[in-house]
Amino acid sequence: MCPSHPADLVVMPREGRAAAGCARSLPVVPSLTFTADVMRHTPVCHMMTRCLTRVIVGLLLLLAPTISRAQTPDSTRVVTAARDTSERSTPFAAFSASALALRDSLVALARAQIGRRYVLGGESPERGFDCSGLVKYLTAALNVKLPRTAAQQAAVGAAVPKDTASLQPGDLLLFGSAKRISHIGIYIGEGRFIHASSAAGKVIESRLLRPPARRIKPWRGARRLVPDSTVATADAGPA
Repeated sequence: MCPSHPADLVVMPREGRAAAGCARSLPVVPSLTFTADVMRHTPVCHMMTRCLTRVIVGLLLLLAPTISRAQTPDSTRVVTAARDTSERSTPFAAFSASALALRDSLVALARAQIGRRYVLGGESPERGFDCSGLVKYLTAALNVKLPRTAAQQAAVGAAVPKDTASLQPGDLLLFGSAKRISHIGIYIGEGRFIHASSAAGKVIESRLLRPPARRIKPWRGARRLVPDSTVATADAGPA
């Protein structure tokens, strides 16, 4: 005989009701299956469920960054903070690295011209070079435009003290009399420079500090086209 009081009913899934029939049981709390079934068939409850789900999802999205930071290991935060502090303390580190690469490129290109013939007015590997034509060609390849003559090029860039300890690869070396610069070359480091020599008839590599000779023009100063934080204060023009 089936129980007549609703509290004595055990709600079962539809597919199990026909097989199990009516069964007596002790009074129980209404089943979750019953609650879910009612909500599925009640439009208002269904709408409330969807709204509640959206609210919960929204709260989770808002709290996600906070939860993520809370779960970040202390060691990771320490490393990140140290990297940020280092970058702030060396704001010109990236520029210094690019300046070094630019100087190295200038030196490599200059070395590639060694042996090219000397031609007065020349400014290309095919035709040949004179001293200022060589310098103009090298700098133009790096998108640095210079005037044509050695005297004009001697006024470009930052002045560098006449001291080999102050020189850096890529600096322009100026030669001539006390009144006029008439020869120019590219410093490549270790006390040496590359220039188009009329005496040698070609582009050569020479020592900067050489004994005085009739066909060797005195070194008068240097100019820097690739600036950095190590440039010392010098006179505005060549010595």
